[in-house]
Amino acid sequence: MLELCLLGCGGMMPLPYRKLTSLLARYNGHSILIDCGEGTQVAIKEKGWGFKPIDVICFTHYHADHISGLPGLLLTLGNAQRTEPLLMIGPRGLERVVNSLRVIAPDLPFPIIFHELREKEEEIPVCGCRIRAFRVNHNVTCYGYSIEVDRAGKFDVNKAKANNIEMKYWNRLQKGETITLPDRILTSDMVLGPQRKGIKCVYTTDTRPARSILSNAKNADLMICEGMYGEPEKKAKAVEYKHMTFYEAAGLAKEAGVRELWLTHYSPSLVHPEEYMEEVKKIFADTRPGQDGKTTTLLFEED
Repeated sequence: MLELCLLGCGGMMPLPYRKLTSLLARYNGHSILIDCGEGTQVAIKEKGWGFKPIDVICFTHYHADHISGLPGLLLTLGNAQRTEPLLMIGPRGLERVVNSLRVIAPDLPFPIIFHELREKEEEIPVCGCRIRAFRVNHNVTCYGYSIEVDRAGKFDVNKAKANNIEMKYWNRLQKGETITLPDRILTSDMVLGPQRKGIKCVYTTDTRPARSILSNAKNADLMICEGMYGEPEKKAKAVEYKHMTFYEAAGLAKEAGVRELWLTHYSPSLVHPEEYMEEVKKIFADTRPGQDGKTTTLLFEED
């Protein structure tokens, strides 16, 4: 299962009633954080999820509302006695930007590994799942991310017997191990049926609608997408500053065939996003207004 918490749902600046947009995902004892604006630590504390398990931090882009909380978080991780490497993923310039922010956090008890994104799409295996980064359309280089958990096929006794595989190897092969014997190599596909549907969450913000979002969000269990403006009259402003409206996000979700859409990254001027849901749901019925601390658990489909 994949646990997800939308730590905040605001854009541009934190407000007394709304924290800045970021996502914390937990899988198999590891945590993945996407974006780290001012106040992200407070949001994690309020949620009650720990800091030390954060093994990966992804950045969509380097505007302050998405990265200015990083120095404090790094110091907190250090104070938590973390010694394991921390992986950071982000657009080109990541190492330079992070090291500039580390002027106030120069000495850490753990190494930082930088993965700078240079292609339009990249896939990075981490923590037993896959992170896919994809370029979106903002006024600076910006990426969206998907987190995917694959699910192997069912163990097939008949297939194992047909491949003349001894029973003593079945359990190891079912767990994905490759076994080298003197006369041949045994692989998991020799005992497993077709791969089953996994789990997929997509997170994208600070962008106009883009084909890359559609292709990467296809059939996602959950899409967390920027809806900067709910007011229909602000469509021109969204176009000018390369953001998205509720209605554009809902249109993307419908076309991508996602199961559920959460809106996020609200403009500070948008006080009551729920007021616009009736019209938004006419486009995509399974739309939900994001809110600070909104949490869900994605599970594998029952066979």
